[in-house]
Amino acid sequence: MTSLHTQQSVPVMADAPGQSFATLSALPVPKAILLDFGGVIFETSKHPEGRDRLAALYQQRLQDAGMEFSVERLRHSIDAGLTALKAWKNASSRRLAPRELTHREVITDFMVSDLPAGARELLASHAPDLLVQQNRLISDHHLRPGIAELITVAQRANIPLGIVSNAHAGASHRQLLDEHHLGDVFAVQIYSDEVGIRKPHPEVLQLAADALNVEPSQCWYVGDTQDRDVVAGRRANVGAVLLTRCHHTDTPPFAVSERADMVFETPRGLIELLEDTLAAPEPQDALPATDTPHQTNRWTLLIDHGGVISTSVQDLQQQQDFQTKLARLLEPVAGEQDPAQLARTIMTSALADHQQRKAQRHQLGDHTEVTPQEFWSVPDAVGVTAAVRARLRSECSGLMAAWGQAKSRRTIRTGVVELMQWCAQHGHRIVVVTNTVSGTAVRSQLEDHGIAQYITAVVASDEFGKRKPDPSIVQAALDIAGADPQRTVFLGDKPDTDGRGATACNIAYRVLVRGGSTAEPALQTALADNLATHLVDEPGDVLSLMQSATRLTH
Repeated sequence: MTSLHTQQSVPVMADAPGQSFATLSALPVPKAILLDFGGVIFETSKHPEGRDRLAALYQQRLQDAGMEFSVERLRHSIDAGLTALKAWKNASSRRLAPRELTHREVITDFMVSDLPAGARELLASHAPDLLVQQNRLISDHHLRPGIAELITVAQRANIPLGIVSNAHAGASHRQLLDEHHLGDVFAVQIYSDEVGIRKPHPEVLQLAADALNVEPSQCWYVGDTQDRDVVAGRRANVGAVLLTRCHHTDTPPFAVSERADMVFETPRGLIELLEDTLAAPEPQDALPATDTPHQTNRWTLLIDHGGVISTSVQDLQQQQDFQTKLARLLEPVAGEQDPAQLARTIMTSALADHQQRKAQRHQLGDHTEVTPQEFWSVPDAVGVTAAVRARLRSECSGLMAAWGQAKSRRTIRTGVVELMQWCAQHGHRIVVVTNTVSGTAVRSQLEDHGIAQYITAVVASDEFGKRKPDPSIVQAALDIAGADPQRTVFLGDKPDTDGRGATACNIAYRVLVRGGSTAEPALQTALADNLATHLVDEPGDVLSLMQSATRLTH
């Protein structure tokens, strides 16, 4: 049986350019070189007594505050914490945009989470210093072969150097560089604990490139891991991703499809590569691609739900039925209170809190969507005991979906079916982008209207976490459709959410429909301000617009 490590291994290369995934001539001459710290500039080895030394440091800090713990007890916590921290790091490497732990979190949530609160908080108050010392106590650090020579070659060619490193204590890395007289060599140093995000988040590389006033595509990035460094480099679109082999280069924690352009046993191999690249003639500009998804004749329709696909009116009977069900749910924990009255109180409070929360966030430019837990928390509702709160929290997801269905009765708007049928017949994708308390309810309503089969996906704010006009939710819909914004129609009814979200994503056709929740003067203002490119009376009117646009681009 082939092991995961064998499947993910990277071809061995000597300390010189050799067989690679990219030809030498394909590598750009770098305008900057970004280096990882551990595994590239320095190699580390675990100190045999390192964890005991760290436990002794913890013990001394605690003793100074009058708290007595044995080294054995503290070593047990440290061992468990480091094991859990390694698992967290590996899991974070699978995320698209991982954040870094704070110094406090490293100590309280990992290193000593099983200690009593007083001891835990005392050590947390020393977290920055403890993490600096932890790095030095546990591991020995030595410059890797070739680093000094690589620095000399880069400086001779006036190529700035930077560091981009995941670190729980960037301050300790800075100390080590100063001790080796390298602190002034690097024009920028980016450490994850200092910037709050960690590789493979591409922004760490973007930050370094920005600080050097170059584009990531003009940089080489040198790391030692596949799951963090190679993936980060590809996501940031750096000019070349190179690896210097370390003990974990060939053993990623999970399957990684991205590959480095070249791999060297030590940084010494980078020297000849850099010298040869600098000496090579400039490559010819590549011909433009001729077969990309955006050069097809396919269009995309992004469409809002409420007020666009359908109009709604309050359904008092459905709302009453929902409150009756809520009362039955609360009956076991209502105590001496009337469950029906308690349900009415909770609904009144939840809806008022929801409107206030939305207004406050909108005023602050915060487009975070309310969660079911927030909606049903009802902090100021009279008579809501701990037992009631626990009941609401345990059922909040189901309650949110049920309320999304019950709060209104919907009627599909004129021309929606015909518009969607035409899009389906001609291969134009449709994605619903909706601000809603329940994407589950929206999908159910689309099924009821008989149009779900025409829709590629529903991007719902409660599931995505952001509301329009946040461009990220609109961009997610574009990504799903593989859409070119210039061949996309966004059909909504609200200038401040639909219009602004579509504008932020450079969507060419921003259509607002009358008959939704926006008055005519506001629609006209949106047209004048270019938040909208077109106004229509009914959704079906968009069909002629899309037909004309597709004919013009054939």
